[in-house]
Amino acid sequence: MKRAYEYDRELIEAAIPKILSEEEQTWENAFTADDRLWEAVKLLWGSHVPGSYAPERVLLAGIQSMYNMGYDVTEAEALLPKALEYREKEDKVKLTKLTAEVFHLLNEAKKIEGHRYHDFSCYDSFEKILEDSDFPEYVEKPDVHSADFFDKIYYGWKTQVVGASFGTALEGYTMENLRKTFGEVREYIRKPSTYNDDITYEIAFLEAFREKGYDLSSSDIALEWVGRIPSGWSAEDIALRNLMLGIFPPESGYRSNPFREWIGAQMRGVVCGMIAPANPVLAAELAFKDGVISHHNNGVIGEIFNATLASMAFVEKDMRTLVLKAIDCMPKNSEYKEILDFTLQICKETDNYDEAWKKAELRFKEYNWIHAYPNAAIEVIALYYCQNDFDSCLSMIGMMGQDVDCNAAQVATLFGIAYGNCIGQKWLDPLPEDIKTYVRGYEDTTYRALTDLVVSSLQKYWKK
Repeated sequence: MKRAYEYDRELIEAAIPKILSEEEQTWENAFTADDRLWEAVKLLWGSHVPGSYAPERVLLAGIQSMYNMGYDVTEAEALLPKALEYREKEDKVKLTKLTAEVFHLLNEAKKIEGHRYHDFSCYDSFEKILEDSDFPEYVEKPDVHSADFFDKIYYGWKTQVVGASFGTALEGYTMENLRKTFGEVREYIRKPSTYNDDITYEIAFLEAFREKGYDLSSSDIALEWVGRIPSGWSAEDIALRNLMLGIFPPESGYRSNPFREWIGAQMRGVVCGMIAPANPVLAAELAFKDGVISHHNNGVIGEIFNATLASMAFVEKDMRTLVLKAIDCMPKNSEYKEILDFTLQICKETDNYDEAWKKAELRFKEYNWIHAYPNAAIEVIALYYCQNDFDSCLSMIGMMGQDVDCNAAQVATLFGIAYGNCIGQKWLDPLPEDIKTYVRGYEDTTYRALTDLVVSSLQKYWKK
């Protein structure tokens, strides 16, 4: 085997000196790189969501998230006035320096003694989750070679894209302001687009599964990320940067990542349920492997929750029953489970979804709208009240705001899996036939292609 230094010596020894013209010199690339860094820094302190134009300050929200996880962030919070001032003035030098300082302070933040977050267990291995969870067993499994199974997967993808397309235009706003602006939303508020990040990481997962089957590792999935996904946001952005530096899961999910309990893992859970039909414990294991690439603890449990929902939707047809069973599966001493139990109790005590969400919204006022918790609560409320009606469920999710596209995409998939073609033409007719993504190798794909990817892989590896 040739050594690294030998390759290097060959390169240098073959190089012939050359005098470059002014035009041929490449120093300007350094300035281009600097501009890319500045654009990234600017976005951390002030941007708009591409689909809905909702305003966000993602690193400010990251500071908030570290406090949610029981860390003292007072030093970082003290820098916020200056950060917003420098962002307004677009002071490259001062804002870039301050941004690095904020990340350092968050990395070094000390735990707050007595903070409620520390009253719960930290589930940093799947073994710990298994010890503290109860997953139901279903004797009858779907026939993965049947036309009925193909239809469930096909409409699972179709309903997922419908939900994402519906929600993309609504995310990042409150129920009050959505209702003032649009009234009661029960259809697309603009022409739908399939282009978003909701299926991006699911495709990467499926590519790893196609190669390795159920023996796939977190690292297998992570390598598909770096090979196929050019960029990310919040937790996924940091995970991609970590991976490219050789920091692999699970460390890639929590190292220098204040967004590690946000929705990014939760928004991709249903694909694990598709790969483990009527086998929720297997779906949970796959979700854990996937989740730790970019998230940690409750952020990973969020993916397990949606994976469990999707897995059981192959058997359970009643959405209220489905969500009750999924809640029972979650690790008993997790804060995530406490959040689900709290939301369920609200539903039992309240007559309608509006009032239930108002109570939940008050509970989650200190959480950013991209955090896993308020969005998990929205899923519970919508599934509890929807009476198995797709349109009503989607409308509720839209009206409650927060990270609408992620919530709508995941929950809508459950209907496709459970009922197949259960959606009206008002959802299907405006939807493009092809799916556009920024995943390398899948820039132009179709529902049929994604369905074939799932079904053919399952037929190869499926173990009842």
